[in-house]
Amino acid sequence: MRGHEGTPRASPVAREADAGWLVLILGFPAHPSSLRVKAWRRLRVLGAVALKKSVYLLPFSADNQEQFQWLTQEVQRDGGDATLLKVDQIETMAPAEIIRLFQEARDQEYHALGARYEAIARGLDRRARDRGGARREEALARLAKEVERVRAIDFFDASGYEAVVRLRDTIALRLAPARPDGPASAASVDRERLKGRQWATRPRPHVDRLGSAWLIRRFIDPEAAILFAPPEAFPPEAIPFDVLGAEFGHQGEDCTFETIIKRCGLRDRRLGSLAQIVHAVDLRDDKFRRDEAPGIDRVIGGLLATFADDQTVLAHGLALFDALYATASTRA
Repeated sequence: MRGHEGTPRASPVAREADAGWLVLILGFPAHPSSLRVKAWRRLRVLGAVALKKSVYLLPFSADNQEQFQWLTQEVQRDGGDATLLKVDQIETMAPAEIIRLFQEARDQEYHALGARYEAIARGLDRRARDRGGARREEALARLAKEVERVRAIDFFDASGYEAVVRLRDTIALRLAPARPDGPASAASVDRERLKGRQWATRPRPHVDRLGSAWLIRRFIDPEAAILFAPPEAFPPEAIPFDVLGAEFGHQGEDCTFETIIKRCGLRDRRLGSLAQIVHAVDLRDDKFRRDEAPGIDRVIGGLLATFADDQTVLAHGLALFDALYATASTRA
């Protein structure tokens, strides 16, 4: 990932990799093939990547070294060959190229997990939400464990993790009990009471949080302060949005962007067009088929991958939504 001004942002694990690399060279007899499959499965669990055929790589750490040592002993005990090396650098590849191998491997796993989350999200229509609850909870619990497993071997912060977390959190928001004063209520809030306030939401904002912050700044209070923090760190006087239990959050089939439009009585046809785009990117429930959605998703994902500071992401997000609004159709 890259830092605030586009410079590389090293995570603690990435800095540890500066100590070098572990290289494991394996050889197996032609038969039985099960020996090779057994080792491959173990390598996958460890998060190793193939540098070339039968040559596998991990960033150096005491734990990774111990795991490779155990695997070396297992392969040798089963009749194969195993040589473990610790090197400071690989002369034929730049460090960035090696890191990319790990990120691409983890992104493939995150993409598969994201597809499973999307399948669950598509089943959360109004009629199906209350059916199959136990099976859905079991599936979500299994997915959460898989995400934890992949994250544990995500040595260099692959960008796919943020997308999976966003899908997970979106489903949690949609499954949260509706507030009594939610969208079923026809009453709009008094926009005057929302001015001069601080608004708070979760870190690493994607489309719904960025779009909602844009709505707040452009249509409710141009001077509104937007705070990105864990919900437990929200100031008591702040107005929470896009978090569980918030008045301005997911309500029924609506994302937070749609909720704010309805609760604040914003009647603007171009906002209706933007709401469909935000809904399509955020909920992925096929309610709205917007051609812009995949591109917007990639652009915001790129902002998050490029900038570590959420306020910088917000600044770019505001410009993005300004552009979308300026070119939006009035036929929502």
